[in-house]
Amino acid sequence: MRGDTPAVGTLRLLTPGPGRSALALAHPNIALVKYWGKRDERLVLPWTSSLSMTLDVFPTTTWVRLDPSLTRDRVTLNGAPATDEALHRVTAFLELVREIAGRDRRAVVDTSNTVATGAGLASSASGFAALAVAATAAYGLRLHPTALSRLARRGSGSASRSVFGGFAVWHAGRDTDAAEEADLASYAEPVPAADLDPALVVAVVDSGAKAVSSREAMRRTVATSPLFRPWAAASRGDLDTMRAALQRGDLAAVGDIAERNALGMHAAMLAARPAVRYLSPDTIAVLDCVLQLRRDGVAAYSTMDAGPNVKVLCHRADAEQVAEAVRVAAPQATVFVAGPGPGARLLSEGS
Repeated sequence: MRGDTPAVGTLRLLTPGPGRSALALAHPNIALVKYWGKRDERLVLPWTSSLSMTLDVFPTTTWVRLDPSLTRDRVTLNGAPATDEALHRVTAFLELVREIAGRDRRAVVDTSNTVATGAGLASSASGFAALAVAATAAYGLRLHPTALSRLARRGSGSASRSVFGGFAVWHAGRDTDAAEEADLASYAEPVPAADLDPALVVAVVDSGAKAVSSREAMRRTVATSPLFRPWAAASRGDLDTMRAALQRGDLAAVGDIAERNALGMHAAMLAARPAVRYLSPDTIAVLDCVLQLRRDGVAAYSTMDAGPNVKVLCHRADAEQVAEAVRVAAPQATVFVAGPGPGARLLSEGS
C-alpha cells in the first residue's frame, strides 16, 4: 500500500448504483485535552493525543449522491456553492473515498451546519464525520468504526472523535513510524467514563469566522512558539490524568485538567511570533465569571478551542445557574447548554 493511501480496513464492499445516495448526521465535539499542531499535515497526524466530549447540539447533516453525468464534484455548504478551501477539502476527501472504493464517479454533496462555520465551534469535526459516513455509504463501503475514524481524520483531525458519542480519545500514534504505520496508529475510540452527568455551557461571544484560521494558527504556533513543546509535553500527562478522572467520575478533576490544558494552549499561541490572539474582552469576562462561580462553590471549569468562544464544564444540575451567570457576564453572548451526544450515524441510503 502506498504511504498516501489511508489504511481503513474495509469490511464489506457494495455495488453502488448509478445514482446511489446517502444521508448522514454527526455532532461536534469539544476537546477537554486539546489537539493543537500537526506533525504530518498530509496525513493529519497530531503531535499529541487528545480527548473530547461529543455534544448533543449543533449537528451537521450531509447528503451525498453519485452522479454519472458529472465530470467534477459539486458541493453545497449551508445552501451556497462551496468555493476555495472548503471546496478543495471536500473534493480531496472524496478522492480518498474513491481510491478506497475503487470508483471514479463524481458526487453531489449538500452539507448544512447548525452552528457558525469557522468560528471555533467544531463545525469541521461534525462536518467531516458526517461526510465520512455519507460518502462511504454512497460509494458502497462499510467500514469498521475504527477505520471510519481513521478516514474522517483525513478531512479534519477532530472529526475522528465525532465518529463516536460521549467521551473519545484520538491517539496520536508514534512520530517514528513510517507513513503507513503512522496512519494505522492514529484513530479515535470511546473512553470509559463513570456516570458524571456533565453539561457544557457554550458561550458564543463571536460567531464570525476567525481572522486567523486554525490551520494557520497551528502552523505558526508549532513553528515559532517557545511554549509549544512544553505545552505538548504537559498535555501527554494531562491525558493520562483525565482518563483516570473520568473512570472514577471526578468531574472537578476533569474540569481542572481541561481548564489548564486549554489555557496552556492559548498561552502557546500568544507566544507565537507573531502572536495568535483569539481572546476578546467578552472571552475574559466569561473566564472571570467561571472563576467567581468556583469561589461561590459551583463546580464550573472553562475550556476554549481556536476562537473567542468559551465552553464551561459543570454538573448538569448546575447548568442553568452557570448559563445565567455567563449571560450576565457577557450580555452580547448567545448561550447554549449541551450534554453528551451520540456518534455519527447514517440516516438513510438508497438509489
